[in-house]
Amino acid sequence: MSLRSDLVPLTVTDNPAESRYELRDGDTLAGTAAYRVHDDTVTFTHTEVADAYEGQGGGSQLAREALDDSRARGRRVVARCPFISGWIERHPDYTELLR
Repeated sequence: MSLRSDLVPLTVTDNPAESRYELRDGDTLAGTAAYRVHDDTVTFTHTEVADAYEGQGGGSQLAREALDDSRARGRRVVARCPFISGWIERHPDYTELLR
């Protein structure tokens, strides 16, 4: 049984003031992907998804949308975060982003 509301889709937004992408379920912060930007490179340092959202695809959505945004901005990626690194390994069409 899902703990999240199926009426409100999860959304991902960049919060540059906090240096993180945020996964939200309405007003609830469901996960984050922390990063640092230097020149044209974004380094992902840590990803975390709240226990109530684990196993529901939110982490994958967070990774995909953060990487898609990096690609759209012309940024290269350093995946120091094990979650982001593992996600890229499972989705080889994102390996060209790696620096």
